[in-house]
Amino acid sequence: MRLLFIHHVLDDRGSAQDMVQYANVARTLGHEVVLFGEPGRPSPFPYTTDVAAVDAAVFIFEFTTELQYGDLLAWARILSRIPRSRRVVIDCDGKYNDAIHVVGDINHASRAMSREWTEICESISDTILQPTHRPLRPNVKPFFFHGYDRSWETALELDGKPFGMVYVGNNWFRWRSLRRVLGSIEPVRDRVGPMAIVGNGWDRPAPWAKPVLPEDAYYRDPEYLRDLGVETMPPIRFDQVIGWMSRGIFNPVIYRPLFDHLRLVTCRTFETPAANTVPLLCQDPGFVEDVFGPAGLELVLPSSCPQAKIVDVFERRQHYVEVVREIREVLNERYSYAARVRELVDIVGGHG
Repeated sequence: MRLLFIHHVLDDRGSAQDMVQYANVARTLGHEVVLFGEPGRPSPFPYTTDVAAVDAAVFIFEFTTELQYGDLLAWARILSRIPRSRRVVIDCDGKYNDAIHVVGDINHASRAMSREWTEICESISDTILQPTHRPLRPNVKPFFFHGYDRSWETALELDGKPFGMVYVGNNWFRWRSLRRVLGSIEPVRDRVGPMAIVGNGWDRPAPWAKPVLPEDAYYRDPEYLRDLGVETMPPIRFDQVIGWMSRGIFNPVIYRPLFDHLRLVTCRTFETPAANTVPLLCQDPGFVEDVFGPAGLELVLPSSCPQAKIVDVFERRQHYVEVVREIREVLNERYSYAARVRELVDIVGGHG
């Protein structure tokens, strides 16, 4: 089966890693995944504008429903060529919901924008998927679009690292979550050693920081980072993420408050355990157990005396290495891209 992905993909954020993995893994299973569009420069993604030779369309909405390359005529070609029964929508950001405001974060700025997003999704397909075990709307099905690939796994050796903590990710409603981690480090700052944050929007405004956005979308405190001795780095390509995370003894896994509320997984959910590091999970324990199994609870940053957990990671490194190995097995079993490709083929084939 030839699957056409429609997605606004950028190589330094979002689901770029997933695009490459779906294309590679689909090929090994006798299928093909291509991405709609015609970029103006060489790309690591398999693009095409030929919609006549595809069997199904997968619309992946992550921060926008607009085509990256194309206009209304391109929309018309896709929708007229591919029957509704062979189209699905994957709502990565939880926008196929009513307007939600949680801890300074939002999925939509107004009810009208929520209705518009919902209407676009429903005009495309009856099958709406979200990467969560617990969708809010009854007509939404769980589908873990972000996956895990065993080939990412690096050997676990926590000695000789240049950094005690590394965080790789852009600042989009994430300052509150990161600030909680850094506040937990403060009492044991000398124990942790050098720290680095890699991504847009931490030491200076991100490209998307605009006055029309809620302040929490781009808020940062570069003076606090400097006082704590945190080194900030520019954003990197998707294929450098795991290597950069592997430079730290531990990496916090943080989400924006909306994602915590909706229990959505992201690409970092699965990339971090594959790196040569200890993932420090900053989510609700119930969510952690749902995704990672019981072993994942050992990696949760607790709300009470969190600095003790950080010190324990440094003092019992081999113990945490074994925990990471265990959750790697869980992720490989539950969230492999091969399983996701088979599931997608089944859904668009009329069995979902």
